[in-house]
Amino acid sequence: MKYKNILISENEKIATISINRPKKLNALNIETIQELHEAIEVCDENKNVRAIIITGVGDKAFVAGADISEFADFSVKQGTKLASDGQNTLFNFIENLNTPVIAAVNGFALGGGLELAMACHFRLASENAKMGLPEVSLGVIPGYGGTQRLPQLIGKGRAMEIIMTAGMISADKALTYGLVNQVVPLEDLIPTCEKIARKISNNSPTAISYAIKAINAGFNDDKDGYNSEIEAFGACFGTKDFKEGTSAFMEKRKANFKGL
Repeated sequence: MKYKNILISENEKIATISINRPKKLNALNIETIQELHEAIEVCDENKNVRAIIITGVGDKAFVAGADISEFADFSVKQGTKLASDGQNTLFNFIENLNTPVIAAVNGFALGGGLELAMACHFRLASENAKMGLPEVSLGVIPGYGGTQRLPQLIGKGRAMEIIMTAGMISADKALTYGLVNQVVPLEDLIPTCEKIARKISNNSPTAISYAIKAINAGFNDDKDGYNSEIEAFGACFGTKDFKEGTSAFMEKRKANFKGL
């Protein structure tokens, strides 16, 4: 499938999706959000893909925000729909995906770009990365989950400061805050993400999908995270991956996981 705004490559069970709007610093528009949804869905359904990396084309930006020109004249109703559709189509979709998604933050990750990175299961950043949620400087607030995920990741006080000042933080500060897992030179960013993705791909995709659900449940007020863990743990016992994993361990060989 061909896309206008994104590029996809697949290698060694890893799919890399690159947002390809460098002249716009890879800013998200409605079309790109839909394309990302479709591409990620295809990858998730592909049994040969065990991990997904999302990044931006070029060395300046992961995603430098949303395309403001698209919604500058929106009404209250249109603005509400924009946020709702975006969250359901892409951001919540990524967070709850069965396949692990790694954000490779290569440069600016602002507004919707940082929200996209935060929706991924974890993040690595290049040394030149800058992150922030500048929406209040435009008279609006983050609408793609930023007011919820940022406090979960770095704490309420720090999130309040970042959102209220509309400022940017460096990659090193993001690492100190726990917003990203690692900071590496730009040229090492994708190779490092791929190295982690390969480690992930050696493990049971079924168990990983259950782990994602159980972890997310702990951040959902409508769910009991501990009970979700118990149910997911029990469900693993009925899977082919559990039988393969335990057999391989007892037979002292490498497991060959097939997934669901």
